Amino acid sequence: MISVGTPLLWGFFTVFVIAALAIDFFALRQQGAHRVSMKEAGIWSLIWVLVSFLFVGWLWWYLGGLDGNEQADAKAMEFITGYLVEKALAVDNIFVFLMVFTFFAVLPEYQKRVLMIGILGAIVLRAILILVGAWLITQFHWILYLFGAFLVFTGIKMWWAAGREPDLSNNPALRFIRARFKISPNYDGERFFAMHSGVKMATPLLVVVAMICIVDLIFAVDSIPAIFAITTDPFIVLTSNVFAILGLRAMYFLLAGMQERFHLLSYGLAIVLVLIGAKMLLIDIYKIPVAWSLGATATVLAMTMILSLVIPAKGKGGGAYPFAAKKDKDVVG
Repeated sequence: MISVGTPLLWGFFTVFVIAALAIDFFALRQQGAHRVSMKEAGIWSLIWVLVSFLFVGWLWWYLGGLDGNEQADAKAMEFITGYLVEKALAVDNIFVFLMVFTFFAVLPEYQKRVLMIGILGAIVLRAILILVGAWLITQFHWILYLFGAFLVFTGIKMWWAAGREPDLSNNPALRFIRARFKISPNYDGERFFAMHSGVKMATPLLVVVAMICIVDLIFAVDSIPAIFAITTDPFIVLTSNVFAILGLRAMYFLLAGMQERFHLLSYGLAIVLVLIGAKMLLIDIYKIPVAWSLGATATVLAMTMILSLVIPAKGKGGGAYPFAAKKDKDVVG
């Protein structure tokens, strides 16, 4: 499989990500547990977007963009398109994260640490899935058609499920965790383990971390094939995916209080998945330019966000996941 990923590029990317995570962890440690304001979330979201574009700008320059190199232009466009698609699909992750936090009544000041750990787990899991996916595509070209059909199916399923209230209490992963681990009935700050009645037990916060990681793994199975429809270059696939994830925590706090305003966004994401799936199914008949994919994705998302502001949501509140916060004893028995 042809890739621009040289040892130097892979090394620079790895150092870049480690440095970014270290700065984020340092900031998290210095701030301690606290409720994240919209202003703080907005500033960090902007920082992560700027960091991502700083990276793709450097990549474009390194590949010879200043000399009019077509490869540099193409790879930069692939990165930006993949980044936008992954960012858009991450919105659905955020709504489910909100549902998990609400179901377990996690205080806002403790959500930062959970999301940070979840992001680390997401980076590792997605890196593994992307490398496996790249190898499969190299060995079996027909798997692109399987990915395309899966994306179309997922998009249709997402459209059908949009606006419906998920039943987290019957989630198989949650039932599995409850059946096999002793869970304390109360939180103990940001601790994952605590003594209860003389027995060391996992706190509900550890269950929340596990659920967040499981949710992201499920969504990764949907989103990773989508970016392979844009490019099969493992370096571009992984870098655009990771940079989209790095800003997920700030993006969560920015959008958590705005989910009611964009109640139609899930329909837009469903359309994007179907379009990308169709692009993958047509890959050997007509290769749709990456710029068209970028334009279509941006247009669909912008239209659904505008329509969300114009068309009122059905039902009281109109939230995507209108769960009321539950007491600890009701959710961790």
